[in-house]
Amino acid sequence: MASQFIQYLRGDQNAPGERKLIQKLDFFILTFCCLMYFLNYLDRSNLNNAYVSGMKEELDFRGNQLNQINTVFTVGYTIGQVPCNIALYYIKPRIFFPSCMVVWAGLTMATAGAQHPRDIMTIRFFQAIFEASTFVGTHYILGSWYTERELGKRSGIFTASGLAGTMIGGFIQTGIHSSLNGRNGLSGWRWLFIIDGIITLPVAIYGYLLFPDTPKNTRAPYLTAEEKALAISRVPEVSERTPISWNFLKYCFSTWYWYFFTVLWIIAGETESFSSNALLALYMKAHPTIKYTVSQLNNYPTGVPAVGIVSTLFWATLTDFLGGKRYLVGYWIGITGVITSALILAYPHNTAIQFGMYYWAGSVYACQATFFAWCNDVLRYEEDSLRAVVIASMNMGSNAVNAWWSILFYGANFAPYFTRGMWAMIAVSIAMAMWTGLLVWMHVRTEKRREMESSTTPGAEKEHAIGAPDEINKSSQLDEKV
Repeated sequence: MASQFIQYLRGDQNAPGERKLIQKLDFFILTFCCLMYFLNYLDRSNLNNAYVSGMKEELDFRGNQLNQINTVFTVGYTIGQVPCNIALYYIKPRIFFPSCMVVWAGLTMATAGAQHPRDIMTIRFFQAIFEASTFVGTHYILGSWYTERELGKRSGIFTASGLAGTMIGGFIQTGIHSSLNGRNGLSGWRWLFIIDGIITLPVAIYGYLLFPDTPKNTRAPYLTAEEKALAISRVPEVSERTPISWNFLKYCFSTWYWYFFTVLWIIAGETESFSSNALLALYMKAHPTIKYTVSQLNNYPTGVPAVGIVSTLFWATLTDFLGGKRYLVGYWIGITGVITSALILAYPHNTAIQFGMYYWAGSVYACQATFFAWCNDVLRYEEDSLRAVVIASMNMGSNAVNAWWSILFYGANFAPYFTRGMWAMIAVSIAMAMWTGLLVWMHVRTEKRREMESSTTPGAEKEHAIGAPDEINKSSQLDEKV
């Protein structure tokens, strides 16, 4: 088993030409997407870093205005999900991704000039629409290039880059606050947003020049004609239809994929609430007896995404090696959410336990890579437009719920103990384990039906994959209804 795992990590199972292709794809796709996501998450986390580093006092934040800004961001992010993924059908990813980056870089720098919380609220709404392209768009691209055995590890590396942005953001804010606070009359938190915007632009230029688009339309100069043909042959060829049509919408809603995966990520998104709402930082800021310094407020919470990075890479790699058993992460999340919440409730005045549980809760970030890889795996034999919409709908549904969930259960005014939120976490963690089991059952049921159809009708599966007659497609769609 150990030797097989080492062989998997090295990629020895690939043919020589295929291995060289994958190395090129890993370099050009993952470097751009990871840098893009790193900067995306750096910007998001730095709002919370700025808040505890002087922005709250300078702009006179009151009550849960920070949560309201995060909610407005979530609304914009939700609105942008499906349109951004559909846009990838009409605009080459090499153009679309970097263009979105340029716009959000400009809006990030504009945040440095805010004079009131409502200014930040307005900026963050439009910023969110353009940032919505990154996460779901990249998962769609990864599913277009990589096979089932390769996808989890790449999704994990991509997701870990975002967590690295969250982790490093605290250290960056600490450094900026100590070296630039007051420079040219600007507070350290304002310099933070200026620098965030500036460092985004070179990555956008890199994307314009070298991102390879998708296998069917790539013109990447570093891929030979043979490698382009090999890239197309590595993933199933499926029928296509325009994603903007009434028939396509009816088709989406007639399959179980849309409902089950959207609900899966709605639940999973709320199991990340401890980390996504920066509860550890808020706990420290509102601690009744201990007064933490600005450096401590920025640095101590970085342990949460650090745990998330390790957990993400571990589970993504392990589930690849185990043949795509992504559902294992759903059960891990259920256990983690119940135990951490229960101990936080049981020991509200024990600072060590509070820190320990918030750090452990960071491990639930593993669901980002594994669940979107799971969706790509299951929809591998369906048309790309359906896969793109389901992936986008997952994130859209999660953010639509999180827009009010975070205020209801994790508002800054509930700090430091978030008692209501702990009970909510226990509930969604139990729901996570139950829904994971139900989705596994649906997936197994569909695979058995596909195998049965393939054995009783020779060539049926292949015909369906490459563009079967309408009668076969309609029959398959009816079989997959909930």
